[in-house]
Amino acid sequence: MEKVPIIKLNNNVEMPQLGFGVFQVPDLQQCEDAVVDALDAGYRLLDTATAYQNETAVGKAIKRSGVSREDIFVTSKLWVSEFTYEKAKKGIDDSLQRLGLDYMDLYLLHQPYGDVMGAWRAMEEAYHAGKIRAIGVSNFYADQLKNLELTMSVKPVINQIEVNPWYQQPTEVKFNQDEDIRVEAWAPFAEGKNNIFTNETIAKIAKDHNKSNGQVILRWLLQRGITVIPKSVHKNRMIENFDIFDFELSDSEMQIMATLDQNVSQFFDHRDPVAIEQIFGSSLKQLY
Repeated sequence: MEKVPIIKLNNNVEMPQLGFGVFQVPDLQQCEDAVVDALDAGYRLLDTATAYQNETAVGKAIKRSGVSREDIFVTSKLWVSEFTYEKAKKGIDDSLQRLGLDYMDLYLLHQPYGDVMGAWRAMEEAYHAGKIRAIGVSNFYADQLKNLELTMSVKPVINQIEVNPWYQQPTEVKFNQDEDIRVEAWAPFAEGKNNIFTNETIAKIAKDHNKSNGQVILRWLLQRGITVIPKSVHKNRMIENFDIFDFELSDSEMQIMATLDQNVSQFFDHRDPVAIEQIFGSSLKQLY
């Protein structure tokens, strides 16, 4: 089995570059079984969130797996309904309790809305107290990230954003990397949109390497210096997604992949006020 590259975050904490996500696996038994399978397949980075409502299943899977806790890098995220200083303090403890863990390796602000600074201050305190080994954000644009950097004392280690062949975000990726903030891609396969698994351009590259479209996409992300957390509840697909360390894309193949960029989110625009209100409005109103 090829080894997953280990990357060093800006606070010197190390994490695998390839991991396993559990977004949209709300069935707790299915989630637990999937995480056990992923750990058995070799994954050591797990990504969950309060909003996924499956932290308990991830915690149970870790215990069931037989893999040492110290060998697993566990990430979770705080939801916007807890984005005040006091609510974030409780939210962190609640995540730890649901996971059944003494500490989390990485904890993220899930979205850039609400009292971001208050929530971040609570995360800084948890970080200094040893409850969290590293703290970061998700879905922050460059200006939002810079504002946080300039305002708070602990720099984010990661920004988890949408990156896939249809939405490559080269400017945002470069900004984060220039700031020494790691980019972690969610929805690397765009949830299968626009026939990504059968796209002919990707398929031609895949055929040349005797790989699948999905494997080419993951390899492309790794070669851009991006951490990636693909999800699957099927063990054969987990194994396939893990089997990406025995080939490399050439410069010309990387350039071909770049031509696929549609420069539009495959889900929603995080800066559209209508989308913000529809998706996050009820959660934000719980703050006050």
